[in-house]
Amino acid sequence: QLYREARECLTLLSQRLGSQKFFFGDSPASLDALVFSRLAPLMKAKLPNGKLQQHLKSLQNLCNYCTSILSLYFPWDGGESHPPPHPGGLGEAEEDPHKRRKQLLSVLVGLAAMLGYAFLSGIVSIQRGSVGPASRQPIALEEEEEEE
Repeated sequence: QLYREARECLTLLSQRLGSQKFFFGDSPASLDALVFSRLAPLMKAKLPNGKLQQHLKSLQNLCNYCTSILSLYFPWDGGESHPPPHPGGLGEAEEDPHKRRKQLLSVLVGLAAMLGYAFLSGIVSIQRGSVGPASRQPIALEEEEEEE
């Protein structure tokens, strides 16, 4: 019953879209974002049961709709695993010349926060003591009283 209702929903979406580029004309609306967010994974993912995916692929206007949005808003999705570089050809090092310094600073801030928490919560404590032979005191071991 769930598959039947899902197939019916896809068919109704296909009928509503018709030959338009988007659901409400030539420009995308929030409904287009919602529908695309559901259709694209269904169209692209490998599923254990392909009934619904086959039905979607049989609705050519919905497939064209997804392909159009993918090429319009995600042009690097054609096989590349990351977005294209910024215009101007800047390399990663040129994009942020202070990247290393920022990374080091963030690590130091994190370390200081962890140490501060450890001291304030009592996990770690520092005790002052004088160093030298005169200040050494013998360690007294308490003997357990024997029960008679």
